[in-house]
Amino acid sequence: MSPRIAALAALLALAGCATVDMDQHVAAVNQDAAAFTGGQLALARTEAERTRQQAAANRLLAAPLGQAEAVQLALLNSPAVQATLAQHWADAAGAAQQARLANPVFGFERMRGGGELEIARTLSFGLFELLTLPARAALADQRIAAARLQLTAGVVDQATQVRQAWVRAVAARQSLAYARQVADSAEVSAELARRMQAVGNWNRLTRARQQLFYADATTQLALAQQAELAAREQLVRLLGLTGTQAARLTLPERLPDLPAEPLAPQALGTAALDTRLDVRLARTRYDAAARAQGLERVASVIDAELAARSDTAWGHGARQSPRGWALGLRLPLFDWGGARRDAMTAQTLAAANALEAARRAAESELREGYAAYRSAWDVARHWQDEVVPLRRLMQEENLLRYNAMLIGVFELLQDAREQVRSVSAALDAQQRFWLADAALQAALVGRPLAPNPAVAAPALAGGSDAQAH
Repeated sequence: MSPRIAALAALLALAGCATVDMDQHVAAVNQDAAAFTGGQLALARTEAERTRQQAAANRLLAAPLGQAEAVQLALLNSPAVQATLAQHWADAAGAAQQARLANPVFGFERMRGGGELEIARTLSFGLFELLTLPARAALADQRIAAARLQLTAGVVDQATQVRQAWVRAVAARQSLAYARQVADSAEVSAELARRMQAVGNWNRLTRARQQLFYADATTQLALAQQAELAAREQLVRLLGLTGTQAARLTLPERLPDLPAEPLAPQALGTAALDTRLDVRLARTRYDAAARAQGLERVASVIDAELAARSDTAWGHGARQSPRGWALGLRLPLFDWGGARRDAMTAQTLAAANALEAARRAAESELREGYAAYRSAWDVARHWQDEVVPLRRLMQEENLLRYNAMLIGVFELLQDAREQVRSVSAALDAQQRFWLADAALQAALVGRPLAPNPAVAAPALAGGSDAQAH
């Protein structure tokens, strides 16, 4: 093999070294976010792959959808997830393109004059690009790694949104069931009050109080129905369901039971802060900025172009074929690149401070997320173990008093309504816990969310008694 051919082969090998294997990127995301994806994340690029994903989604829809199954369904079915994967592919391919050599330029000249004909052929390429190719390839790898971490963060965000939307949808369904119980109790009370007034046992004021409670319960039922529909549709959107699929979606009757014990603070693993996605992403961006700054220090001052030239001239009965090479240098006469170097220095400094800020914020976010999680567990457990049993005990005692004719039917109905209210408040506390749990799981991998979304705080146990009288 001639030296020219060997050199050309080496250039082609170097120029094509930067590639993007999307399957490897998806596998890396499934590994980094295994607790969120369960290894189910995949990019459907063919009709056959989309068909397989739809079949898997239909199998999940055939049974009541749990929280983990909801995340799997979103990964398999949501066009938003597929759009995120495709956009990452485009971003990673763009980063890989920066590590490729620009195509060489072929020049052809034909000159005739004085009875002579001259043909010149040149093949030129950027010498500086060739010399810095290894450094630019390493920079492209860092940018691709940053894009992969960003993809992982996006998938974790979407999975967390699905988890919280599932909690809200199931809780809204439970709340609607309790709202129906209150409305039914109020309707019975209002009808009984009407009959008692008709026979002259009650006055209009007493009946109006019962009728007003019934009207309020009916309003609360309508609001609960709308809240349940809104929560369900939010989940439908995050799952990417079609109208037909949405009609098949069924949810569990109730939220999961509270864990017997909350996570211990040691489970946060504060020593593993450097493995969080936000810290890893900030470090990758800093490394890329530092490497780019090193390249820019040279590129801002000088640029070179190397060309191989072959001429053929005919004239005066002779043919000449001189060959050689040419080197072109960009002279820094007007721009010495100071502004470009300052910009790169500033970007590196900003990336370094962003890395330190991410590390400091990570510790605070973990403490805040765990505090919200633990507080929500304590409150939910208090309602479940203390308030609701006390309300149930009061209801049982009042039933005995009613059987002994010590209280009337309206007092018994009122007590039943208070029992339902306490259970509803306990449900609110349980919902807040599972939302905080999803937020904490996201914070552990470096994607913190608001630990307590807008959920009404549970009412005091005796608050509705004061309102009823």
